[in-house]
Amino acid sequence: MLKKYGLLVWLSLFLIAGFVFTTVAGYIVSRDTIQQGISEQTLPITGDNVYSEIQKDILRPVFVSSQMAHDTFVRDWIINGEEEQERITKYLKEIKLKNKAISSFLISDKSRNYYHADGLLKQIKEGEPRDTWFFRVKNLKSAYETNVDLDLANHDAVTIFVNYRILDYQGQFIGATGIGLTLNTLKHLIDSYQKRFDRQIYFADQKGKVTLTGSNFSKRGDNIQTISGIQSISEKILANRQSESMHLEYQGDNGTVLVNSRYIPELGWHLLVEQEANSGIRPIQNVFLLNLGISATITVLIMVMVLLTVRRYQKRLEKSASTDSLTNLLNRHAFDFVFQQSLLDAERTRQPMCAILLDIDFFKKVNDKHGHLVGDHVLKEIAAIAKRSLRESDVLCRWGGEEFLILLKNCTLEKATSIAENLRSTIENNDFSRTTDLTRTRLGVTVSMGVAECRSNETEDSVFERADQALYQAKANGRNSVYFSE
Repeated sequence: MLKKYGLLVWLSLFLIAGFVFTTVAGYIVSRDTIQQGISEQTLPITGDNVYSEIQKDILRPVFVSSQMAHDTFVRDWIINGEEEQERITKYLKEIKLKNKAISSFLISDKSRNYYHADGLLKQIKEGEPRDTWFFRVKNLKSAYETNVDLDLANHDAVTIFVNYRILDYQGQFIGATGIGLTLNTLKHLIDSYQKRFDRQIYFADQKGKVTLTGSNFSKRGDNIQTISGIQSISEKILANRQSESMHLEYQGDNGTVLVNSRYIPELGWHLLVEQEANSGIRPIQNVFLLNLGISATITVLIMVMVLLTVRRYQKRLEKSASTDSLTNLLNRHAFDFVFQQSLLDAERTRQPMCAILLDIDFFKKVNDKHGHLVGDHVLKEIAAIAKRSLRESDVLCRWGGEEFLILLKNCTLEKATSIAENLRSTIENNDFSRTTDLTRTRLGVTVSMGVAECRSNETEDSVFERADQALYQAKANGRNSVYFSE
């Protein structure tokens, strides 16, 4: 019993010890003093939470913009003269919708055309105030910048833009691309945290100008260098260019105000989190830190144990959901997803792709004569032979029963038919009894195959239907053969 529930017992002991200790420590000082200490120590945590949420909202658009800038389709389209503008418009619209962005854009340095999700917006001009950002990005040493500006394509809405440099294959600047996010996202985030923690949260730029606040901003003024109280520490705040949090305080109208300041390089802004505090918080700070450390240690231990357990079971579930347990190939459900992605890639790159449907001839006779264990062995052997015969980029799955499906990327119908014929011949000449003790006589198996090339804008069902028709012809004409669909 102890061995079976040993982990649970230890977890219980850790929890009991931690909670007993924190409870005893909590009674050392008065409830009011402890609450004041928690307020002081959790203030930076609020800043960390807001910072984490901002990073999540900012870094994902940076990643998306990076993918756009490095997409060979985008670079080739610009290099080849920006022909067929509807292609780049469709691309930008897909990026915008998929990532729920307010804007997606591309500017060519050669033509100075400004493209967005609805088409050609304008031409960029030197000397135009609203276009200075492009020439700034052109001369950037870093790969991208994040700035706040008015979006001409969205009725001059205040927008956070991620501007990413596009380089050609020789590393030369050829344009800029990226997406934009509305400031309302951050404004709603500020309101939610102010309501939850009862703290004042706002942003100031590198010159001290208040750039973004919640709905209930109570300070008088628009620059921290002139706002009463916080102006006494404004120089320290603005001098900080590190993303680590900085703890400050100043005297306000109602006593000491605690400030947590952090510079956000992605925006070029300072995040400020404020809360009024009483002067009696200092005596219990050490006790609070001790409690916090113990609670954090217990929490980390529990999280690590739970994480390891969840990850182990998740891997098992994912494997069982996506692979065939007998052959260790992809199953039909997983293949559907892979096929859809491959079909999109083939259409985008305009490379041919073929599907091969393979069926074992008279497989029921193998089971009836030699038993199901031998039949299972044949299935595994054919899967192994197919893996060895195909390229690493090709996809093989067990379609069901004695059927297999093969997806050949960047492969013409003629080449796919040749590959299928070679595979058919290899299987025909293979002695399946050599790798098993289940049968002592030579065991030969043949297969029939149908090949179909994916057509432009063709559905998954249509491709498989044509491959199945070709397979039916192979069976109807004596089996052990390869037929293809025109």
